[in-house]
Amino acid sequence: MPRLRYLTAGESHGPALVATLEGMPAGLTVSSELLGEELARRRLGHGRSPRMAFEVDELEILGGVRHGRTMGAPIAVLIRNTEWPKWVDAMDPEPRDDLDTIRETGRGQRLTRPRPGHADLTAALKYGYDDVRDALERASARETAARVVVGTIAKRLLAEVGIAVVSHVVNIGGVRAPDDAPRPGPDDLDRIDASEVRCFDDATARAMIERIDRAHADNDTLGGTIEVIAYGLPPGLGSHVHWDRKLDTRLAAACLSVQAMKGVEFGDGFALADRPGSQAHDEIVHDGSTYARLSDRAGGLEAGMSTGQPLRLRVAMKPISSLPRPLRTVDIDTHDEAVAITQRSDACAVPRAGVVLESVVAHELADALLEKTGGDTLAEVQRNLAAYLAEVAER
Repeated sequence: MPRLRYLTAGESHGPALVATLEGMPAGLTVSSELLGEELARRRLGHGRSPRMAFEVDELEILGGVRHGRTMGAPIAVLIRNTEWPKWVDAMDPEPRDDLDTIRETGRGQRLTRPRPGHADLTAALKYGYDDVRDALERASARETAARVVVGTIAKRLLAEVGIAVVSHVVNIGGVRAPDDAPRPGPDDLDRIDASEVRCFDDATARAMIERIDRAHADNDTLGGTIEVIAYGLPPGLGSHVHWDRKLDTRLAAACLSVQAMKGVEFGDGFALADRPGSQAHDEIVHDGSTYARLSDRAGGLEAGMSTGQPLRLRVAMKPISSLPRPLRTVDIDTHDEAVAITQRSDACAVPRAGVVLESVVAHELADALLEKTGGDTLAEVQRNLAAYLAEVAER
């Protein structure tokens, strides 16, 4: 069982989202302001939908934190939907005598034309829905706001032991940062967020913005690739002894669980398949005091464990399936040909997705850290990690 675990609840247009995080040690500083700042980062990015302009995250910490410090108890956070009054008829969880009337008019109208690429049709078949809104509301990427709350708390724990997680966009719609472009460091997050597409290379960022604008003019959407880098990891997080304890297994599952993510690679990833072994691995040296690697092709992971190098992974995101120019589909009532429903969406959500991926990566790293160190308090975690690193230094 993981040391840290979380659950989220809520629908895109429901009254609120709820995030519950269990296993965080006592003594960690957490505030609504800190959580709100990270949620604001999630709303950034060129190509975002109009919804981002009026979607405000109203936070309330319900439990697990007292006077700004974690208590070791489960942490619960409520994220209210400020647009809820507009959606009461469509989303009210209580029984309604006038449900048939609501469904035939206004926002309560049944949705029967599923979008290719979304949960709409498959979930309707699986759960017996006659209205694909029952699928799309929970499958919506709005749920990631709750994950950002969880990940922000995890990042606070990691920061207390010198670990930083950053993300940046390296590809949007085929516009790619050069392979030799500098990578951001642990202190470059503000500069990344200052970019409208969260790209660290200025020339590439300008080309990405132009590409998004063309897609928007064509009523189309774009995907891309996000790189996440973790600095300051100790060697030995994760394990080689069981498949489900491998750190890359856990990270890949976490990243692919984020809506619209379709692929993950670590380090040089798929490019390694084209190289001979002599050019695929990171040679080991010792400088008299510590071990080091002469390259970072493995992305800081070997055999399911962190090596002590920066951890580097890339995640591929598909274009959003809510298109202004909808694709062909079939009406689930009549089985007749139709065009898919349209919902408000981004022309490109790749910049925003980077913030979400930081959060899910941070959660898995925090879980692996606590698995290694144990500890019911922050001070105990720090003390145990320091003792482990002292032992490693002597080997």
